[in-house]
Amino acid sequence: MSSYIFSSESVGEGHPDKVCDTISDAILDACLKVDPKSRVACETFVKSNQVVVGGEITIPKLQDAKTGRTKPLDSAINVGTVVRDAIRGIGYINDDDIFHADTVFITNLLTAQSADIAQGVDARKAEGKKHEEQGAGDQGIMFGYACDETPELMPAPIMYAHRLGRELTRIRKSGRVKWLRPDAKSQVSVEYLDGKPTRIVNVVISTQHAEGTKHAEIEKFCIEKVIKKVLPKGMLTKDTEFLINPTGKFVIGGPQGDSGLTGRKIIVDTYGGTGRHGGGAFSGKDPSKVDRSAAYMGRWVAKNIVAAGLAAKCEIQFAYAIGHPEPVSVHIDTFGTGTIDDVKILGAVMKVFSFKPADIVRQLKLLRPIYSDSTNYGHFGKEDCGLPWEETNKFAALKKAAR
Repeated sequence: MSSYIFSSESVGEGHPDKVCDTISDAILDACLKVDPKSRVACETFVKSNQVVVGGEITIPKLQDAKTGRTKPLDSAINVGTVVRDAIRGIGYINDDDIFHADTVFITNLLTAQSADIAQGVDARKAEGKKHEEQGAGDQGIMFGYACDETPELMPAPIMYAHRLGRELTRIRKSGRVKWLRPDAKSQVSVEYLDGKPTRIVNVVISTQHAEGTKHAEIEKFCIEKVIKKVLPKGMLTKDTEFLINPTGKFVIGGPQGDSGLTGRKIIVDTYGGTGRHGGGAFSGKDPSKVDRSAAYMGRWVAKNIVAAGLAAKCEIQFAYAIGHPEPVSVHIDTFGTGTIDDVKILGAVMKVFSFKPADIVRQLKLLRPIYSDSTNYGHFGKEDCGLPWEETNKFAALKKAAR
């Protein structure tokens, strides 16, 4: 028997990096509501009572067809309002926190998308471009992953960590526990025997709280009302260790305690370290950026492969060249769990799916303001949010193609 322990972490909406992801995706959704063809690459930085948004945004509807002039971004969306509403939605509205939705200072450094990038991505002729199709928004590698460890077809450690964070947030936003604050982190360590998760070895929760809250109260609440409520009872044993606010105090949190930056939680966003990662972040990017759309495509494909019973776990990799309309490579690995050869699975995948950037957008209907639903507690495994890459609507077609 092979035995090992694997750990994954999650972070709450109020974590400084997730604050930035939330703001960036809120700006993306606001642009897509104005024009589904918006090109958005929005980065956010937060510290203390400061918010800086920067990057490149082009909204075609703002361009005058006759004069070629483009109206200012603020004529379509009020960036300041979007930022404050996003912060308010997280829950930074407490007077004892220096980072507050109503009082933060906002610096807007957003400009238009580079014309050189636009000509490679747009489905049109351009000097030096060898085709008229929509190309990838950048080069890079992207991975998708799925496994049969949980009902969501996700690795157990990351799903358990996300469940803790979501429950903490649900309780905090209900207003029932007044001392809870937005910043939080969770971590779960799972023991595997022969590749199967068998028990939870330890659970870590660090949650921001109001001044004066006793550690014993926080510890009892997290164990009884969060951990034992959302984690599988059969996975918790008498030996499971609970580490609650291990520093003893967590009053100073969020951007007051630490700076935040968009795209710094890419492992939390994906598979908790179980599947490989190409390095590209998701939040704040429209679907012409394959860092985001191809990773979503990979999850959709891998999940349908596992749902079809073709493998117990599956990883798929794509690679793209900027401006090029086809992936330069597609690779599948089922880690020896495939019910048929990986080459046959890949052949079935290539029959059922198209990996051209424009086709990814079309198949997953990605030109919609759906991205704020993806930002927190993982971009994958959330079946209650209606995210199209979580659908298992192609498993029958894959089974047929694999015969």
